[in-house]
Amino acid sequence: MTHQVHIIGGGLAGSEAAWQLAEAGTKVRLSEMRGGGDTTPAHQGDALAELVCSNSFRSDDADHNAVGLLHAEMRALGSLIMAAADVHRVPAGSALAVDREGFAAAVTARLAAHPNVELVRERVDALPASGATIVATGPLTAMTLAESIGAATGTDALAFFDAIAPIVHRDSIDMDVCWMASRWDKGDTHDYINCPMTKEQYLAFHRGLIEGEKTEFKAWEKDTPYFEGCMPIEVMAERGVDTLRYGPMKPVGLDDPRTGRWPHAVVQLRQDNALGTLWNMVGFQTKLKHAEQVRLFRTIPGLEKAEFARLGGLHRNTFINSPMLLDRELRLRKAPHIRFAGQITGCEGYVESAAVGLLAGRFAAAERAGRALAPPPAETALGALLGHITGGADAASYQPMNVNFGLFPPIAGKSRKADRKALYTGRARAALAEWLAPQARLIPSPA
Repeated sequence: MTHQVHIIGGGLAGSEAAWQLAEAGTKVRLSEMRGGGDTTPAHQGDALAELVCSNSFRSDDADHNAVGLLHAEMRALGSLIMAAADVHRVPAGSALAVDREGFAAAVTARLAAHPNVELVRERVDALPASGATIVATGPLTAMTLAESIGAATGTDALAFFDAIAPIVHRDSIDMDVCWMASRWDKGDTHDYINCPMTKEQYLAFHRGLIEGEKTEFKAWEKDTPYFEGCMPIEVMAERGVDTLRYGPMKPVGLDDPRTGRWPHAVVQLRQDNALGTLWNMVGFQTKLKHAEQVRLFRTIPGLEKAEFARLGGLHRNTFINSPMLLDRELRLRKAPHIRFAGQITGCEGYVESAAVGLLAGRFAAAERAGRALAPPPAETALGALLGHITGGADAASYQPMNVNFGLFPPIAGKSRKADRKALYTGRARAALAEWLAPQARLIPSPA
């Protein structure tokens, strides 16, 4: 079969992209190295869309949860991944969890049987010089292909290790305690939100960092050394009681307006998205377990009621700086015949990876048909996620992100938290319906 689009990688994103293209009548070559003599340190078999870390797709609540809303939107667009998940779901309360083997087998069978899909077990070592291509090789991209991607994008735009700092919803920060200023009042004085600490508060926090329960590196990560740019905050704390006060918690040049003096230590947050709804805890990448992070970080003055859009982490990962490199249709600006999809774009999570694969497939199908497909509205979960990875995030501090309401345009006016979530999802449903109306006949049917 002569293919019209080449997809590299048969994980959730690549599988979803292949399905969307095939259902739109496009001939697809789907290259997956597992089953062809190669594997990754994380995978166990050679089935497509293998789930390696968990069997959970997280919340399925489409009325009050951003990932549940994303589930619903993907179902509306004929997602193979969601169809297989629904058939092979196992009891998990309001969450969507699946039987891993049944789920992966179903995705593999559907794609292998599709007349428009050629499934080839092969390793691809370089980006194709021409021809429509979608790269969906995930966080453990083979080094040969990663080197080719680095050559095409610039090595400074390709990461091999996440150094993830927590991100806080702006409206959960207590600005009666915190204040906005840059060090020495340089630049825009609203560049940072500053959380002051007394000596006693700092010492208790320092002790908590050292004593807190940490996650362990996976086997394939253990030989990857730390480098100074992504040093976990607890490792810095172990180097000495004042190390953090000369590093990310340095108070110098920051006058607390309530006292007129420098605090003993300061936690700074920097705006993380164009909407100003998400703020990054500067220098707080960590291996602390998630529950421990929430407990400890809420002892920071001003963050007692902090709501986290993302918690910190540090693990091996391959992803590109998408806000700098990709256009709104997920094409590589320097080589627009190539699209990227899935975790390699810097989205985080099974569902998000599949969602970006879905969009990449639909954009490629539209391009092949000679028509324009407008990106989904920013008010939808699909549009919010796409907007974040293709320009909404700050390219200078870009790190992997799950879908969350902080990526959506804010709801006007004040409302209770529970009501606000319903307002987001109600607005999203209306926006998606309007976007789908002119292209309804082009939507693939569910598997």
